[in-house]
Amino acid sequence: MERNSKLLKKLMLAMLIAMGVVISPILRIEGMCPMSSVINITCAVVLGPWYALLCATCIGIIRMFLMGIPPLALTGAVFGAFLSGLLYRASKNTLIFGVLGEVIGTGVIGAIVSAPIMTYFWGKKGLSLMFYVPLFFTATIIGGAIAFIFLGALSKNGMLIKIQKSLGVKVYDKSTEVNREISANKTQC
Repeated sequence: MERNSKLLKKLMLAMLIAMGVVISPILRIEGMCPMSSVINITCAVVLGPWYALLCATCIGIIRMFLMGIPPLALTGAVFGAFLSGLLYRASKNTLIFGVLGEVIGTGVIGAIVSAPIMTYFWGKKGLSLMFYVPLFFTATIIGGAIAFIFLGALSKNGMLIKIQKSLGVKVYDKSTEVNREISANKTQC
């Protein structure tokens, strides 16, 4: 079973990377890629923070080499992907915290890190540290809303937990916790 879940994780990672490369040009404006946030949050929720970081890095590198995207493809994605996974796991699988991690990580941290990278390595002059924040923040809000609706629908019908369990990801099933509390209360009465 362990071997199966490792293979499934790698397959899921490969699919998310491929989807990220293909759908990232959709709704894309220079410095604003909301579909990247959808993939980051989905990967963070389904596979965890380290896989999300790897996914965002691979997508960024592929986009940079194949599509000529500037380093924003990396700096704008890796912080949000990782923080999304961390906050999602720390909150015991609460979707809104996964979205919040992406908004803070990409919309603020990634945006601030992007300005000096674009200045020193890409030759853009006169960028303030806050230059990319409005664009990145808006993109993460749009992408976060899409991911929240998508993952919320999967969670509501029980598919999200099934996917996570089949991948061998640590799952905090809130319905199980509620049932335990109800059972404990009944035995005390």
